[in-house]
Amino acid sequence: MSFADAQDFWSDRYRAAGEAYLFGTAPNRYLAAQAALLAPGMRALSVADGEGRNAVWLAEQGLDVTATELSPVAIEKAEALAASRGVKVDFALADALNWIYPDDAFDLVVAVFIQFAAPDERAALFERLQRTLRPGGRIVLQGYTPKQLEYRTGGPSAVENLYTAALLREAFAGLEIERLDEYEDELDEGSAHCGRSAVIGMVARKPA
Repeated sequence: MSFADAQDFWSDRYRAAGEAYLFGTAPNRYLAAQAALLAPGMRALSVADGEGRNAVWLAEQGLDVTATELSPVAIEKAEALAASRGVKVDFALADALNWIYPDDAFDLVVAVFIQFAAPDERAALFERLQRTLRPGGRIVLQGYTPKQLEYRTGGPSAVENLYTAALLREAFAGLEIERLDEYEDELDEGSAHCGRSAVIGMVARKPA
């Protein structure tokens, strides 16, 4: 899918939600469970952040947050959410696959349900996420596993876009994997992620 096609697809989805937020306004639960790892002043990147739920929550924790998102409709809603919560986020209108990731720039990279990336794109994207981490920084990632195809409560329909523990261990072999949790949960993230779901979460640290 081209950038323009992807932008139109996601903008149409966010626009169709009206004043509601497609993925809700609460942070991803797996991300929020890692709150003890956060400290005010840390620099964070939230990749393909959508309507701002994760970036805004990170800013509320005192972090300096940059968020990429390709849909201008989503960014408009994200900026409204940030304003309503009294925080500032640097929202960048950009395709996560082609954004220029600065080297050694972030203490935290958040990659929640970024499974739009096909396998060849994913390898390059994961490499960039690791490169943009500062030494000692962490990636917090969550995605769906292949079992999600049985539930169909969100996520891609292509099995090759889904994550397994083995895939993540191989892709992030250069990092210290601190947590790798494969489990089922009842998601309640707006209308787009709702119901019984098969998910995997990872916390990985770049060697200092």
